[in-house]
Amino acid sequence: MSTQYENLIRILGNDIPGERKTLVGLTQIRGIGYMFANAMLQILKINPDTRIGTLSEEEVSSIEKMIQDPKSQNFPIWFLNRQKDIETGDDMHLVTSDIAFQIRNDVEREKGVFSWRGYRHMYGLKVRGQRTRCSGRKGGAVGVAKGGKILPARGGAGAPAAVDAATADTPATADAATAKTDAPATAKTDAPATAKTDAPAAAKKE
Repeated sequence: MSTQYENLIRILGNDIPGERKTLVGLTQIRGIGYMFANAMLQILKINPDTRIGTLSEEEVSSIEKMIQDPKSQNFPIWFLNRQKDIETGDDMHLVTSDIAFQIRNDVEREKGVFSWRGYRHMYGLKVRGQRTRCSGRKGGAVGVAKGGKILPARGGAGAPAAVDAATADTPATADAATAKTDAPATAKTDAPATAKTDAPAAAKKE
């Protein structure tokens, strides 16, 4: 361990503050978990409680080499996150942006072969057998909106009353219609009759 202290340590393109412990600082690299970092430090014989800013350049380079090729240092294969790759058949450990790139390729391959997992990915559904009835929903909440007026149901208790009111109004409208038709008829028939009968009588008397 060197006596020189660095405020920032760069490992595989990741900037790690120097005041972090070595075990905690390595977990900031995507693809490196707590157990993976602990096993790696045990193999390299580096104290996990030391500050990562106090590591020497040789120790930092050895950590990078082990992360890039863990099998070269007799690292347990069951620790790797990419075992028996479908294209190469090799056991490897993916870190940083390689993880997202490989996941994207796997999803596109599933869609290309039209597998069941590919269909689930295409429609945005859960792939690993989770429930979809009560959880995993998208969009707004399901329910009745507040503040709305309640309308009577069709064919319910209010329907006969509406029908009775309509039938009760029909005679009144019929009587009004007959009254309208009768009034002009009486006016037309009575007025000319009186005029014709009175006029000749007055003329004869004169």
